[in-house]
Amino acid sequence: MINTTNEGSKLYLYSITSVAILGGLLFGYDTAVISGAEKGLEAFFLSASDFQYNKVMHGITSSSALIGCVLGGAISGIFASRLGRRNSLRLAAVLFFLSALGSYYPEVLFFEYGKPNMDLLIAFNLYRVLGGIGVGLASAVCPMYIAEIAPSNIRGTLVSCNQFAIIFGMLVVYFVNFLIMGDHQNPIILKDAAGVLSVSAESDMWTVYEGWRYMFGSEAFPAAFFGLLLFFVPKTPRYLVLIQQDEKAYSILEKINGKTKAQEILNDIKATAHEKTEKIFTYGVAVIVIGILLSVFQQAIGINAVLYYAPRIFENAGAEGGGMMQTVIMGIVNIVFTLVAIFTVDRFGRKPLLIIGSIGMAVGAFAVAMCDSMAIKGILPVLSVIVYAAFFMMSWGPICWVLI
Repeated sequence: MINTTNEGSKLYLYSITSVAILGGLLFGYDTAVISGAEKGLEAFFLSASDFQYNKVMHGITSSSALIGCVLGGAISGIFASRLGRRNSLRLAAVLFFLSALGSYYPEVLFFEYGKPNMDLLIAFNLYRVLGGIGVGLASAVCPMYIAEIAPSNIRGTLVSCNQFAIIFGMLVVYFVNFLIMGDHQNPIILKDAAGVLSVSAESDMWTVYEGWRYMFGSEAFPAAFFGLLLFFVPKTPRYLVLIQQDEKAYSILEKINGKTKAQEILNDIKATAHEKTEKIFTYGVAVIVIGILLSVFQQAIGINAVLYYAPRIFENAGAEGGGMMQTVIMGIVNIVFTLVAIFTVDRFGRKPLLIIGSIGMAVGAFAVAMCDSMAIKGILPVLSVIVYAAFFMMSWGPICWVLI
């Protein structure tokens, strides 16, 4: 039983927002799980008997979840309005869970286990698209839920926690992939004179047929936990007002804000809930274009290549152990520099941090290119990649969303 006072219950507020923030963690988890699994997955489909798996196919397979992200993001507003914020998050949890199980065992019901073919490749990609739809929903609805639940004085902080949870989810899955891999080694991919790929007979076959399954399947546990916890959180007061359930909205506001402020906040919600959305060009075309370009540059800046292929990049740079440990270290550095951004953005400003981050990323990327051109292996290229990622996490990663 929640003990409320005239100030409301902080415990109740933090409990329900923590559940929504878990959706951000799953966002990061689903996005980065491919990093540890993609090389074993490539080797698995290279052994297909009815088609020749190639780099283009592997690129599509590795990024197929992004197709779902686009779909999920596009429909998130409709689902949030029709189903409500809480039910939309429940749907996202179901999609995360189904994607995890389907990616772990794509042969279920229709295909022979461990026998890759084109139909199985399509089925696997469809399961990844499902997870991507969950990511798209969570990316929009989690911060919406938090913003509509949290009091205005701490709303920004709690929404920022959702962004932090995304990066933390990536670190978690980097560590999980590292534990699953254990003493096993990534498969050895060979390329002949014609550019045809094959798997070396000396490869660790556990990583080819089993390892990647456990990595994808591990997401089922946090997804199920997320879905279970969502049965214990309320609908948002704003959504309840929209569906004419003012008494329930007041009850939730009273638990969070106390009796003194609950009615005042409810009146504010009722005054704005049914207003028409302002015209898109209220603040001028230039502002809209800049906002769009910020989002475009955030994605085009190249960070996704690092997040998706970190172990392979580190392995090619000469790191030991298949690059898994270095990926975990990068995840820890990413967390630290995300915190740097959160705690310094108000002091230094958004624009200076974006400029500093861009310079740092340029230095890191240039160092990686120089190491590659001069065939330098070992600690220098590894550090250069980590520097690149760290400067992204203290600038373009979290701050772009604040500006938009």
